[in-house]
Amino acid sequence: MGICTNRSIIVTGAGGGLGRAYALALAAEGAGVLVNDIRREAAEAVVDEIKAAGGAAAPSSDDITTMAGAARIVETAVTAFGDAHGVVNNAGIVRDRMFATMSEEEWDLVIKVHLKGHFCIANTLVKRWREQIKAGAKVDGRIVNTSSGAGLQGNIGQGNYSAAKGGIASLTLVQAAELARYGITANALAPAARTRMTEGPFGEVMKKPGDGRFDHYAPENVAPLVVWLCSPLSAGVTGKVFEVEGGKLSIATGWHTGPVRDKKARWNPAELSDVVAGLIAESPKAQKVYGT
Repeated sequence: MGICTNRSIIVTGAGGGLGRAYALALAAEGAGVLVNDIRREAAEAVVDEIKAAGGAAAPSSDDITTMAGAARIVETAVTAFGDAHGVVNNAGIVRDRMFATMSEEEWDLVIKVHLKGHFCIANTLVKRWREQIKAGAKVDGRIVNTSSGAGLQGNIGQGNYSAAKGGIASLTLVQAAELARYGITANALAPAARTRMTEGPFGEVMKKPGDGRFDHYAPENVAPLVVWLCSPLSAGVTGKVFEVEGGKLSIATGWHTGPVRDKKARWNPAELSDVVAGLIAESPKAQKVYGT
């Protein structure tokens, strides 16, 4: 008996990299896994791996960025496993470009795949779960989103990606606040691992060591947290953004209101230079934007 036995989990972008690692780990802990990837052959290959290891899985290549596609994905999971208990929103793309030269298409596509893709399936599932509650059922639902260090502190050349990932972190906070009363948790990951998206900019840094040492950037290192977040064991944890890299695990602390100056009246623009300088001096220094 694994910690996800009798649970059905949808994993998007599961045809390779992190998504594949999540799907395999979830199945190993007893979950029925809906392997979604726009590359049908890649999704089917992961399903074959899971079944060969004795697990339960079904493929899907439907579009995560439309409500119609999301409905088909959820229905496929329900047909295969009888229900859907959670989603790991993992699918993503990059279109790196400096902000001054970024095209509208490059902006729109990254925002669509990441932000709208996170919305569609989770929204479809939440509506299903609410109907189950209205019918008298108890729900123990899971939403696991994917943010990024780029979303938490920014990354040079990735204005579109950073904006999308920052939006996902904020969306997670709102989902957690609104959905707790239904028995639904929402958490996010900011993983550092070797994937198709990191092969270009970080290929040399993240390459697999050839001498038998711990593979720090292996996608499989992130999977245990995902499995735990999808399991009943994580029911009391929601609204968190977990940073995961190798064997390191932390929870991002996010924005907080800093030092305050209250004049008890309207400020004169000319006097704000000294006020702002004082507030900056007293505030914790932010982490540097990646690439600076």
